[in-house]
Amino acid sequence: MPRMRAKSDLPQKTCAACGRPFAWRKKWARDWGEVKTCSERCKGELRRAGRVARRADAARA
Repeated sequence: MPRMRAKSDLPQKTCAACGRPFAWRKKWARDWGEVKTCSERCKGELRRAGRVARRADAARA
């Protein structure tokens, strides 16, 4: 049986939405390179922020 790793030994990233650090999870093993946010909530906030920015740019043009 493989030995367990401490959470502090796992790779970490900073969330693009909230700025908090988050650690690698087994469910992200396949696409760890594409993971940008720590949760579904932050993912939604990032999308909403992008949508608002695009609307503001369209209004200026």
